[in-house]
Amino acid sequence: MKILVTGTAGFIGYHLAKKLLERGDEVVGLDNINDYYDVNLKYARLAELGINGHCERSTAILSSKYPKHKFIKASLEDTQTINNLFETEKFDAVCNLAAQAGVRYSIENPHAYIQSNVVGFLNILEACRNFGVKNLAYASSSSVYGLNKSHPFKTCDHTDHPVSLYAATKKSNEMMAHSYAHLYGIQATGLRFFTVYGEWGRPDMAPMLFADAILNDRAIKVFNHGNMSRDFTYIDDIVDGIIKVIDNPATALIASEAWQSKNLPADRSTAPYRIYNIGNNAPVQLLDFIKTLEKSLGKEAKKNFMEMQDGDVVSTYADVSGLMNDFGYKPDTSLDVGVEKFVNWYKSFYGN
Repeated sequence: MKILVTGTAGFIGYHLAKKLLERGDEVVGLDNINDYYDVNLKYARLAELGINGHCERSTAILSSKYPKHKFIKASLEDTQTINNLFETEKFDAVCNLAAQAGVRYSIENPHAYIQSNVVGFLNILEACRNFGVKNLAYASSSSVYGLNKSHPFKTCDHTDHPVSLYAATKKSNEMMAHSYAHLYGIQATGLRFFTVYGEWGRPDMAPMLFADAILNDRAIKVFNHGNMSRDFTYIDDIVDGIIKVIDNPATALIASEAWQSKNLPADRSTAPYRIYNIGNNAPVQLLDFIKTLEKSLGKEAKKNFMEMQDGDVVSTYADVSGLMNDFGYKPDTSLDVGVEKFVNWYKSFYGN
């Protein structure tokens, strides 16, 4: 299968591309390599995929490691480049992971989120429509649950009260995808990612921030005085779920005479559209995560307890029964094992 994976210089995109290549798929990677966080980490991920040296915009680079891999530096909002890429490559499937990430940064720079996450996603949808790609998987986020207080978060829950612009853009992606599934038969599957951690992770997320601070004798910031929990999910479990979705594109529900529009489920449709949570199905208290990290690092953290941040939520907890029932998805990496693997990589990569 020939697959476009956007965001391959990013955390999840890199791991997904690597796994697909290892099983024999042909992968075209795309990323704009922006400076939201350290571009050296992004280039290091690409180097692991055999994409070496400086990348010129809109110029394809062949991998020195994987014969079936090439990479192009481009932004999703670059309509012409996206169209040219789809016309030339003739993809069997697309997995759109590229986006402007970060809940808190969306408060500082909202325009970046509209351009990348809304305009850019529209370009992906239009390219799928115009160049005959029916199989589309794309990244949504657990952030769409916003003010929802019911636990665990279920894909049939309402997601109409986002607490950050980032979350609002991800909710818009789901609605945009549904309209294209309905109008053009694009088999669109959205994945609501819960807190992902592991090797090659993002430096703006808690595991990397905490590890850096602890090893350098700085206090870590513990928001909401530690009264928070997250459905921490190890990267290998996430990638396993994504691949199951790519291999099994969304199908439409069959409407019956008794079908009433008011009874349409929020996560399925009479269009070929599907929404899944993808997480660990087991939330961890923030202070317990910190203890596990301290144990693996062999060093106690200095803690600065702080108030809740704007745009954040107290708890996330994924009901992943949809993926389990449909594909036998089973996240099975324990927190101890996952954190230990992350720490070993972190010390090796950063020389600690």
